[in-house]
Amino acid sequence: MTDLWPRIEGLLRQAGRSIERPARYLNHEWGCTYKPEASYRFCMTYPDTYELGQANQAVRILCNCVNAVEGMAAERAFLPAADMCDLMRAEGIPAFSLESCAPVAEFDAVGITLPHELAATNVLEFLDLSGVALRSVDRKESDPMVFGGGPCAFNAEPYAPFFDAIMLGEGEESLPELLELHRRMKNEGATRAEMLHAMAKLPGVYVPSLYDVLEENEAQRRGSWVVPRFDDVPFVIEKRLWEGFADSDAYEPMIVPFTEVVHDRLNVEILRGCTRGCRFCQAGMMYRPVRERSADNIVSAVCRGLADTGYDEVSLTSLSSTDHSQIEQILRRLNRALEGKGISISIPSQRLDSFGVDMAELVAGGKRGGLTFAPEAGTQRLRDVINKGVTEDDLFGAIDAAFAAGWRRCKLYFMIGLPTETDDDIKGIASLAQRAYDRAKKAVPENQRGNVRVSISCALFVPKAQTPFQWDGQISPEEAKRRIDLLRRSVKYRAVDVHWHEPDVSLVEAMMSRGGREVADVVETAWRAGARFDAWTELFSLDGWKAACEACGVSMERIAQATYDTDYILPWSHLSAGLFVKFLQRERRFAQQEKTTPDCTYDTCSACGVCMGLNTAIQTQEVRHG
Repeated sequence: MTDLWPRIEGLLRQAGRSIERPARYLNHEWGCTYKPEASYRFCMTYPDTYELGQANQAVRILCNCVNAVEGMAAERAFLPAADMCDLMRAEGIPAFSLESCAPVAEFDAVGITLPHELAATNVLEFLDLSGVALRSVDRKESDPMVFGGGPCAFNAEPYAPFFDAIMLGEGEESLPELLELHRRMKNEGATRAEMLHAMAKLPGVYVPSLYDVLEENEAQRRGSWVVPRFDDVPFVIEKRLWEGFADSDAYEPMIVPFTEVVHDRLNVEILRGCTRGCRFCQAGMMYRPVRERSADNIVSAVCRGLADTGYDEVSLTSLSSTDHSQIEQILRRLNRALEGKGISISIPSQRLDSFGVDMAELVAGGKRGGLTFAPEAGTQRLRDVINKGVTEDDLFGAIDAAFAAGWRRCKLYFMIGLPTETDDDIKGIASLAQRAYDRAKKAVPENQRGNVRVSISCALFVPKAQTPFQWDGQISPEEAKRRIDLLRRSVKYRAVDVHWHEPDVSLVEAMMSRGGREVADVVETAWRAGARFDAWTELFSLDGWKAACEACGVSMERIAQATYDTDYILPWSHLSAGLFVKFLQRERRFAQQEKTTPDCTYDTCSACGVCMGLNTAIQTQEVRHG
């Protein structure tokens, strides 16, 4: 493979003062894997800068899985920052991998994770910088296969034309299987079309080019927006589930970067999945069922990982880490093992109804920065609508415990625009935050009350595929701004800060979340007009996206804001997270009735369909059932 390092090094030396953070483009970080002898080479890509991508657990996990296969090598690539992209284009230098500094186009296959909706134009920026045709249909036999996966794959249609194949679900087993099939067929001299047809028969693999897209009326009549062109290609693609998670080693060897990255710490995944059943939460639906790693496994992994990396902080990651059935035992054992070493333990997702006095003391360690709790809604009525499963007493109990244990700052996370929300619910956010502030002040010594801070962070509700709220529309940006203004006027305490996400950005997110394949044309048009790094506030342009929609004859507002009956067939109906449609319909009906559904990990089965349909079961250290 071509070694681009001499050209990259020259570029960085020549433009060192104008290129921001040149350490982004260096390799040989501690913990890298090199397999120069491998005959098959895979490039795993995060479509944003190194600082964001290097912290991504999916990149780390999948690279380790591929590198464990004999004869295969996985390397990493990230999208250069805007300044570097422009300079590389001017100098004719293509996108490259870090480990060997080789052109991405020379790899056998390229994997691109789809972490969020605003990464879409970055995918095209990366492919174009690599010299790979944007659309699968335009790629030559010699081009690498381009595979996608990640959260956005559960509505893959806005991305579909840009990928040869898209993987649904967990990739620990499915990615090596897909690459092994590609390697074998490539060595046998198979054509690209033959390989894609064979890939479509693998469980959890969606090959968009093998499906025709229908018009809306026909889609509603036939029950799907896409139909396979061949009889041996599945009508519905089910997600892949890695059954081996619970018994696998919790320590994933990781790279220690030269430059600071987000979440720059040792990350150990302690459980996967969540059955709390929040009706807006895509992650809680698509990662079911719950699977836990044991306390012995986790404690051993933390100790080995800290020794290997030199980090002074470890994060016990999952969707809801305090839901682990052995979390108290894990924290007590880690506190004993790490005592006096200056190492802090963090839990990124604290559940209000799990965060008592004991938990506060166990996660405090030597550092007490800020805590984040997520009531999501300002009134109990709306929390029941979204099936949040927490009460004001849960919040106040968590506040009491945290501030008594030494914390002085707390962020409360809410959503605006949830289905059935009223102005009273918005005012309820202000009331709840102010009462939380009063409780926090009461829990600390009088001479420290001036240090107490409570902030409100509000995001606009974005309807997500595979959730009970997938049929519900988003409120308009104008209405969102009105509700934010109402919230700001309702907060009377100067010590309670209000922050919010821009509704304009959320409008594009909703279009990408709910759109069909016609949105792919919008993505390409927006990118060709200069859109990239849309998740970066300073680079996002709603006007650019609106112009792209107009050019393509697509209504962004209709896609984002339309509300449908539950019998309406949505553009992703052929892609399944393993949930019964009847379960999602029932949960939406319960929401409208303000009726809650208990967590099936601790209560009766909610008949969501995952355990039955995927022949699996919930796996905890205390509960094992299906």
